Amino acid sequence: MTSLNRVIATGIALLVGAYISAFDASPMQAGEAKQLKTQPKRHKLAATLETTQWGWLDPNEPPKLTVDSGDIVSVETMMHAHNKIQPGTTMEEIVALRKANPGGGPHSVTGPIYVNGAEPGDVMEIRILKITPKPFGFNFNLPGKEFPTIGALAPDFPEGFVRYFNLDLKNRQTEFKPGITLDLKPFPGILAVGIDPNDSSPRKGGAKEPMAPVSTLRPWKNGSNMDINELQEGTTIFIPVLLKGGLIWVGDAHCRQGNGEVNLTGLECAFREFVMQPIVRKDIKLEWPRIETKTHWILIGLDEDLNKAFVNAVKETVDFLAAQKMVPMDRYEAYSLASMAADCRVSQVVDVRKGVHCMVPKSIFVKKK
Repeated sequence: MTSLNRVIATGIALLVGAYISAFDASPMQAGEAKQLKTQPKRHKLAATLETTQWGWLDPNEPPKLTVDSGDIVSVETMMHAHNKIQPGTTMEEIVALRKANPGGGPHSVTGPIYVNGAEPGDVMEIRILKITPKPFGFNFNLPGKEFPTIGALAPDFPEGFVRYFNLDLKNRQTEFKPGITLDLKPFPGILAVGIDPNDSSPRKGGAKEPMAPVSTLRPWKNGSNMDINELQEGTTIFIPVLLKGGLIWVGDAHCRQGNGEVNLTGLECAFREFVMQPIVRKDIKLEWPRIETKTHWILIGLDEDLNKAFVNAVKETVDFLAAQKMVPMDRYEAYSLASMAADCRVSQVVDVRKGVHCMVPKSIFVKKK
């Protein structure tokens, strides 16, 4: 058995156990677990100029891969701007690239991947089985004198700054500078399904059609640029399906990021392989994405106003707690429990729509005596 096969087999076993135990008594029932009894097919999607889009999620883009629910897919990703940012790229060149795609994000996204059987109203469960980065990364802030609203303290940093990092993939570390070492914690900044036709985001070229391309900048109901650093190996995300086939995109790879992503970027990188298992869920309904890790349920709030994003995240948390069946409670109890136990964090403040995610620890639910 190859190393990848062992990782996949172990990951499936662990995720199936977590999946059934976590959601057996919660709003997300384990009705689709039977799909894993058969050996899933495996697919690879390389990142090329044909399979990777720069800065836009286009619902009319032909699928680059078609898979069945429960298949395992290994996806490669590129660096920003169709791989144009490489070690040695100057700040002047980075600024020019930012201006070269008006309204679009800087991100490269691989996809879309069409999942057979996925229909609007379903939920796409995506299990993250393995993430292998490529060997370098970077961090930059754009010059505040030109981009005064991009970054939490943009006016305080009028000049641009960029630093490139060699990644020690064996030890999963990188050196920020002598005396400071950072552990790598890779995750996709963008993990999306097809766009929401009702999303209020601007469309490419000022188009008014609901099926015109949407920038990768703003996170929304379809996931997209959430920049939630908990989306690491062993994590599962549930995203409402908005278009036929689901249409999964992966990109904006990060190898580490602090909550807030305050200067605009984290430790940006690219993935040699992002191994995931998409499963179509017809037995649950969601309006917003939700995340499950080994230790937490994570509820998400998004809005251009950070205060409203916080309120949305808290509402999602209360809704989740009031609906779960492990320990039934009314909404007043759910609100009280959220205040005492949920840890609400600012995901990012730099993607036009701000993000807050509230983490509910699984450990508070104990077996009844």
